Amino acid sequence: MGASIATVEVDGAQPYRIDIGGGLLADSARLGRHWRGRHALVVSDDQVAPRYADALEAALARAKPQARIARFVLPAGEASKTLDTFAGCIDALAALGATRDACVFALGGGVVGDLAGFAAACWMRGIDCVQLPTTLLAMVDSSVGGKTAIDIPAGKNLLGAFHPPRAVLADTDTLRTLPARELRAGLAEVVKYGAIVDAPFLDWLEANADALLAMDAAALAEAIARSCAHKAAIVARDPLEHGERALLNFGHTFGHAVEAEQGYGEGLNHGEAVAVGMVLAARLSTRLGMADEHDALRLQALLERFGLPTRMPPGLDPQALVARMRLDKKAVGDGLRFILWDGAGRARIVAGVDEAAVAQLLATT
Repeated sequence: MGASIATVEVDGAQPYRIDIGGGLLADSARLGRHWRGRHALVVSDDQVAPRYADALEAALARAKPQARIARFVLPAGEASKTLDTFAGCIDALAALGATRDACVFALGGGVVGDLAGFAAACWMRGIDCVQLPTTLLAMVDSSVGGKTAIDIPAGKNLLGAFHPPRAVLADTDTLRTLPARELRAGLAEVVKYGAIVDAPFLDWLEANADALLAMDAAALAEAIARSCAHKAAIVARDPLEHGERALLNFGHTFGHAVEAEQGYGEGLNHGEAVAVGMVLAARLSTRLGMADEHDALRLQALLERFGLPTRMPPGLDPQALVARMRLDKKAVGDGLRFILWDGAGRARIVAGVDEAAVAQLLATT
């Protein structure tokens, strides 16, 4: 998708770099720069691995001809982000004989990145992980910031660790094989950055919507770089989500509840659920007198232009969704906590939101 490489630096206690551009999975020198030891485990899924794993492993072999390289492949989809799959990844590290200077290369979307990163966080109390996101959603969100996790029946991402990657290499060539639905899911997270901190970015997205949907290389690279820069800045200021980083969860409290209640992989995917969740968060903000309804309608229109759902899926019980939100990892002791907004680009944390108001919103949406 183009020869130029964009770079975003993530500061903090464990700084790292995000490289964005084409051809990165074959760049043996760049890959080798982030691989300290002599063992590598490539973690991927059964949709991505057939396309890219061989080329990646060949590049790794060129970087370190004497190294041992193994592969762990999981079934694609959120339903694989389980304790059983995690155990399989740990077994693969054990079979490899991975030492403390080994590296996990997470080749895939958010599910692969979350699970592989968590395995790297746990093996010998933490080994390196290089994130190689192959979906737009993973490039702009889950690969950046070091949040790793798996799902358990009680909820999404409840078992995890903060484990910053050693590097992120976002090879935009992989987006050529991305299904249209997955591209749209990633655009939901791109829109989120405009919603929470950058209202002019929403203007840019409205102006460039057609180019993004047509997978124009320059437009996608710009959207990825701007999104990563916003996330990198927030993560650097709040690496462990004690404050400002929670803003990145705009739409996620609603969205995660929908995903869990539908059954992971059975209904909306993550980006679609976040799109619905952002509209709900904007409408709740309007009902609480925080923002003008025009902002919520504008957000809804932009998401719909990107082909994303903006209404609650039918058949979900509002009270069951509220119960899910109580267990959400963003909940605190004084009741439901949401990321709401005062209008476009001005999100904030609101604690102690009345459950009855949330249930009423869900019942009437």
